[in-house]
Amino acid sequence: MIDPWWPVAVLAFIQAGDAFLCWKPVAFVRDCLRDVGFPPRFWRVLPPLKLTATAGLVAGIWWRPLAVLTCAALVAYFLVAISMHVKARDFGRNLYLNATGMLLLCTATLVFTALRPS
Repeated sequence: MIDPWWPVAVLAFIQAGDAFLCWKPVAFVRDCLRDVGFPPRFWRVLPPLKLTATAGLVAGIWWRPLAVLTCAALVAYFLVAISMHVKARDFGRNLYLNATGMLLLCTATLVFTALRPS
């Protein structure tokens, strides 16, 4: 078990909440997806993707390699999200607070999880 386990659990909780907000996208999520030009036909992929990340993080509490892999995948996801914001010239709250904030949180959790002694 990862010790301490709580950073991974916090990130899992946030991912579960994000999946819930994307299930039937709430207004600010819907606006964000439209602002970056994410095609509506792919919106339905987001909740299962985020729930899979949640499951990977939760299971990763007991098996560190899965936590590291899931955190790395989330870092990649948010790098893509940031690039979409930049490409769309969406330099507001969604880029700086949401996408960049989540990138920092996922990166910190990845570094913490990968570099902690077993």
